[in-house]
Amino acid sequence: MSKTVKPAVKPIAAAAPQVKKVVLAYSGGLDTSIILKWLQDEYHCEVVTFTADIGQGEEIEPARAKAIKMGIKPENIFIEDLREEFVRDYVFPMFRANALYEGEYLLGTSIARPLIAKRLIDIARKTKGDAISHGATGKGNDQVRFELGAYALMPGVKVIAPWREWDLLSREKLLAYADKHGIPVDFKKRKGGAPYSMDANLLHISYEGGVLEDPNFEPEASMWRLTVSPEKAPNKPQIIELTYAKGDVVAIDGVKMSPATVLTKLNEIGGKHGIGRLDKVENRYVGMKSRGCYETPGGTILLSGHRAIESITLDREVLSLKDDLMPRYARLIYNGYWFSPERELLQGLIDASQVTVNGTVKLKLYKGTILCTGRESKTDSLFDAKISTFDDDGGAYNQADAAGFIKLNALRLRIGANVNAQRAATAKAKADKSVARKTAAKKAVAKKAAAKPTAAKPAAKKAA
Repeated sequence: MSKTVKPAVKPIAAAAPQVKKVVLAYSGGLDTSIILKWLQDEYHCEVVTFTADIGQGEEIEPARAKAIKMGIKPENIFIEDLREEFVRDYVFPMFRANALYEGEYLLGTSIARPLIAKRLIDIARKTKGDAISHGATGKGNDQVRFELGAYALMPGVKVIAPWREWDLLSREKLLAYADKHGIPVDFKKRKGGAPYSMDANLLHISYEGGVLEDPNFEPEASMWRLTVSPEKAPNKPQIIELTYAKGDVVAIDGVKMSPATVLTKLNEIGGKHGIGRLDKVENRYVGMKSRGCYETPGGTILLSGHRAIESITLDREVLSLKDDLMPRYARLIYNGYWFSPERELLQGLIDASQVTVNGTVKLKLYKGTILCTGRESKTDSLFDAKISTFDDDGGAYNQADAAGFIKLNALRLRIGANVNAQRAATAKAKADKSVARKTAAKKAVAKKAAAKPTAAKPAAKKAA
């Protein structure tokens, strides 16, 4: 007697864990203020705010008063000056690699995200928070960068991304929500705010959206904030001297400075000379193309100077290897993998190469251009004038050695050329035989036709 098999009972899915405390990346602006209130209403959780000064050029202390007004406990408000940490631990290590995304972009937004993610997680641990939240949209790269960083540092953390959850997907809905909950909206925001979406830190300012969504539209001159136009830059060039220690700038014109002070000073100098503007269509990690405009005056100077000092202090093959690895390193940062094992592995290799990158570089800045006019390393220069001179080198270099060097390096080329010549000769011989056969066949046909007797014409009939 067969037993009736009961259908398997499908287990009830476990309810999503309730959020008790969330750490919000909070600027104090309209969007994050709306997010703060939305988190309180939708998740009924305690909110901790984190506001970072990474050199965006705006006052951050007002965020404290706004957070308190929104009901946040004073002990749950974190406002931090991260400018030195940002440049020392993120910007400078990136510039040791000469990183450029898609050959142009100096990664100003990308490199700030891992630091913010790190501090969000640090504060979550400190306050026993179980979630973090950010204001990045579901279309951009920043959501990926924040969340990859957070998961790498705290695998079990819950991430709340309101722009992927709520229905406040228009300015009108955001303003209506703000009015309903008494969130102050300044006149500019109510009228539409700035014509661009901007992100600023000590390394750069980026501009996206609005009229820039037409990649054929030239931005207005008034958009740029850090740099003058090259046409309006001073008519007299300025020469600056950068001092390097293990790949990092430690002094400008002989004056020792901290990392953040170095970048601040170079932004000021570069901006005055119209240096560091970029208008680019790039490929976002999520798959779409995006047009962005960037101002990175100090970073542009850093890149030029670093390549110059490396040119005399790094071995040829080490420099070549760095150049080979750089695009991959840049993509890792752009895509949000700062805390990945592969980026850390590459960083170890890059940093090891910088031990000898010491010395000074002179750069001439003029109307949007940078020209290196001198580089020197008294301890680590690989440039040997006795060998490289075009004058009598006193036997330091035997020019006759070059003949054997050239012949050895040409060996594979000569072998290849011989094989190609043999292949061509064989092909020509085959072609000649084919032509000869066709010619002989044509002659045979003609000869046979000529030998065939001509048929006699019938005699004409006589007239009756």
